Amino acid sequence: MFGIGMPELIIIMVIALIVIGPSKLPDLAKALGKGMSEFRKATQEIKESMDVNDELREAKEDLVDSISGLDDPLDLGPPTPSEDKDQKYEDFDEMLEDYEKAKSDPQKDGEELSQTEQSEKKADHEQ
Repeated sequence: MFGIGMPELIIIMVIALIVIGPSKLPDLAKALGKGMSEFRKATQEIKESMDVNDELREAKEDLVDSISGLDDPLDLGPPTPSEDKDQKYEDFDEMLEDYEKAKSDPQKDGEELSQTEQSEKKADHEQ
C-alpha cells in the first residue's frame, strides 16, 4: 500500500487515537472514507470523459477519412495565382468566338486538321 507495513500502520493508529481521542476517531474515519470515495468517483468520471473524447476523436478521423478518402481533409481554399495564369480567355464570349473561327477555318496556324477531325467536321455539317 504506500510501503507501509503492519507495524507502521499500528503506530499511526495509536498516535491518531491519542491525538484525536476515542470519541472523535470514528467520525474522522467516516469522513476520511467518504472523502476517498468521492475522490475515486471523480477520478473515474475524468477517465470516462477522456475515453469519450478519444472515441469522438477516432470517429471524427474515420468520418473525415471516409468522406475524403485521404488521411487529411482536402484544402478547399481560394485558387492559387498559378491557376489563374493558365486561363487563355477573359470571358466566355472570347472562347465562343475562337471556337467559331476554328470551325470555319479548316487550317489553323498553317496546320492541317487530322483526318478524324475532318470527318467529324463533315458529319457535323451534313446534319
